[in-house]
Amino acid sequence: MKHFRLAPLAFALIALVSLDASAQDLNATKATASQSNEAIRVLLITSGCCHDYDFQTKKLQLAFEKHGVPVQWTVVNEGGNGTEAQIDFYKDASWAKNFDVCIHNECFANTTDPAYIRSITQPHYDGLNAVVIHCAMHTYRGAEIDNWRQLLGVTSRRHDHRSAYSVKVTKKDHPIMETFPDGHTIEDDELYIIEKVWPHTTVLATSKSEKTGKDHPVIWTNQYGKARVFGTTYGHSNSTFDDPQFMDLVVRGTTWAAAKR
Repeated sequence: MKHFRLAPLAFALIALVSLDASAQDLNATKATASQSNEAIRVLLITSGCCHDYDFQTKKLQLAFEKHGVPVQWTVVNEGGNGTEAQIDFYKDASWAKNFDVCIHNECFANTTDPAYIRSITQPHYDGLNAVVIHCAMHTYRGAEIDNWRQLLGVTSRRHDHRSAYSVKVTKKDHPIMETFPDGHTIEDDELYIIEKVWPHTTVLATSKSEKTGKDHPVIWTNQYGKARVFGTTYGHSNSTFDDPQFMDLVVRGTTWAAAKR
């Protein structure tokens, strides 16, 4: 039986290759960790009718902090507390530049100017990801054009009364819904009546109308051009923003939309 010996040089070469491979693996791990820990550049548009936007903004910021998700926040609170306004921030044609995702938590139902609305939707279509919360679904609802509704992924113009609504998860395997308990109750909120679900929308959860017994989408995703969109019709009351399950959902939805999950 023959035995072979490797020369010392061969051992040295093997050691060098092994060390090089380990260094490459370590560098790759560091790069992955660096990417995952990189702050999400979030633009939050929040203002308009009917809600406590200062409270909600603070709760959003605290939720991301609690979940260890680093965020670079830009908060735009313009337009007052009425139902009709055109935000000055959008006058800059490059308003969407340098953001990973825009959270729309505003409520301007009676703003209808087509050029103004398109100045908002076009940057999203071109690739700015979005999160749309509650009254964003009724913003621009009087407009004749559908651009905003196509961005949202649903069409809604009215809502049922405030109540405690149970949430039925319809896509349990979606990464946004992994930690959201099926049957969780949103204790005090409005159920938005969804008239239309647009073709690129995937419904993740529904709630049942106490008036008609019909199920309506309450959580979903949408693809609008190059943009990922996450949406929920809940978010009316302060108690909803105090709900840990709801806030976890918004954090997960935002990180998904920002392509960080």
